[in-house]
Amino acid sequence: MNNRWNEIIYKCWSPVYDNFFNSGKFLEARKKIFQGEKFVGNQNILFVGVGTGADLELINHKELNITAIDYSNEMLEKAKVKFKDSSIQFLKMDAQDMSFKNNQFDVVVGSLVLSVVPNADKCIKEMIRVLKPNGNIIIFDKFSPKGKNLSPLKKAIRPLIKLLGTDIGVNFEALYENNKEALSVKNDTPILFNGVYRKIVITKVNT
Repeated sequence: MNNRWNEIIYKCWSPVYDNFFNSGKFLEARKKIFQGEKFVGNQNILFVGVGTGADLELINHKELNITAIDYSNEMLEKAKVKFKDSSIQFLKMDAQDMSFKNNQFDVVVGSLVLSVVPNADKCIKEMIRVLKPNGNIIIFDKFSPKGKNLSPLKKAIRPLIKLLGTDIGVNFEALYENNKEALSVKNDTPILFNGVYRKIVITKVNT
């Protein structure tokens, strides 16, 4: 995967994305992302890879100070239409190379983005960089099994799945190991498909 290919594939996905990933089991899973998470009006909240804004529909966005980024113009336009009467700031931006200042946000939400970007480690490092010390990153994504290798079948189909705009082989434990000096795992909960999809909340350590 690369950014140019992702632009193309998510241009194709944008008209039907909500039909697949904002309905049925995925909608129920998305609702669990924000269970137990409290946002307040004075927080600066960043949604990374906001897509069509599916997650924004599940929170009291009108009462919050939200910035939302995505690399796909088409996905962003869908989100802008949904929230045209809101104060949400929508920006086209590469999640691996954000233009925000260090320590700018109180909360960062990354929903189905680490499995999409070309380099998940660069993406999570950027999330950490723009997050204030003691702030939380809320992640909802699919990851390879803990302590296990991908099955031969998944290894075989992984390149094909990548062509569709996502990766089934991202390993959260490896991402955490690469960044553990800056992070503390607060919550790691299986959400969907026997734990393939997980909700993970990590706190930026105040070093």
